[in-house]
Amino acid sequence: MTTYLRLAWRNLWRQRRRTLIIVFSIGLGLALMMMYDGMVGGFEQSIYGNAIQVLGGNIQAHAPGYQSRAAQNPLLPLDAADSLVSAARARPEVVTAAKRINTGGLATSRAGAFAVGIYGIEPEAEKAANLVLQRVTAGRLVQADDRDVALIGRGLAEAMGLALGDRFTLAGKATRDQMRTRTLTIIGIYDVGLRELEKKAVYLSLAEAQELYGLTGQVTEVAISLRQIGQEPAVVAALKAAAPNAEIQTWATSFPELQSALAAKGGAMDVFGVIVMVIAGIGILNLLLMAVYERTREIGLLGALGFRPGQIGLMFLLEGALIGLVGLAFGIALGLVLNLTLGQVGLDYSKFASMSEYLALISGKVYPTLGVEKLPQRAITVFVIATLAALLPAREAARSEPARALHFV
Repeated sequence: MTTYLRLAWRNLWRQRRRTLIIVFSIGLGLALMMMYDGMVGGFEQSIYGNAIQVLGGNIQAHAPGYQSRAAQNPLLPLDAADSLVSAARARPEVVTAAKRINTGGLATSRAGAFAVGIYGIEPEAEKAANLVLQRVTAGRLVQADDRDVALIGRGLAEAMGLALGDRFTLAGKATRDQMRTRTLTIIGIYDVGLRELEKKAVYLSLAEAQELYGLTGQVTEVAISLRQIGQEPAVVAALKAAAPNAEIQTWATSFPELQSALAAKGGAMDVFGVIVMVIAGIGILNLLLMAVYERTREIGLLGALGFRPGQIGLMFLLEGALIGLVGLAFGIALGLVLNLTLGQVGLDYSKFASMSEYLALISGKVYPTLGVEKLPQRAITVFVIATLAALLPAREAARSEPARALHFV
């Protein structure tokens, strides 16, 4: 096999220019796919990461039985809240771990009644990771000792026809399903650029929510934010060890629409990547077919020296595989250089934040990852297509008659 590899490697560089063109095509295609993967990774962290923080963090922990009644927003006290917070904060992946009360109700003004989620929060604990709390554009953030005040979204304020300092009525169910209402002053208005989402969330201080809903000293949820998407499994394992009976969910199960969006983007690039590599494979096919015709007499000589058809075909298969490997190495190197450079510099998309609600979640620059998340499957695709492209030339070479090939002009 070593002899065949040496012969294939030597033959590969006989037509150096053609070989370099094919290697460059393969490498550039792979590098662009890695660059795209890196960009998607950066956007995931910037856009989807921020969306996850707006929606309640990477991980949520609730009391036993919560999931079966989640649609009703049950106020089930979480007894293990302190243990979960301590376990989460001990993990290096965790940015914030905060206790919450999470329920639903109605926000009412002269303009009508609007269904909202009601969140009693620890603002000091959550602010480092919660995009909502970082984008208070009017007034101020609720504070731990605030009473009779609320933080609402720009979308809800516009829908209710209210402004900073105005009052509205908030109604919701307490622990025993009795209705509790309170008139609150708008202390702050946040703006994340997503008007529909802003209509659906009202924030109170945790102490206010505990008093309002009869949960003195208790909480119903622990919300945990991580540094990056994808770090959830290790943190979930630590939380389950600290509180085995708690129900712990990640954003992938709590917000399946985000997971579906990520999967759709990855699937589209997988198809595009295969198309790019097939085009490069056609180049390999053309290169090796030309090599078969140019080396017809040499193939005849090899047959006359005793090389079997399968051995001659194997050399051409090895040439195709080697072209794929060289292109693969070049593509990986080029892709890493591009992503390392972009990862240091970053891409500023903040100017386009107003173009759509999707882009509104970008805060500052987007920093691409190395783009190696799907590198194994991309590499296998490149190698397989390069090898398959060599099958027809290998078959043609193996079928050459030595006597006829020796007389080929």
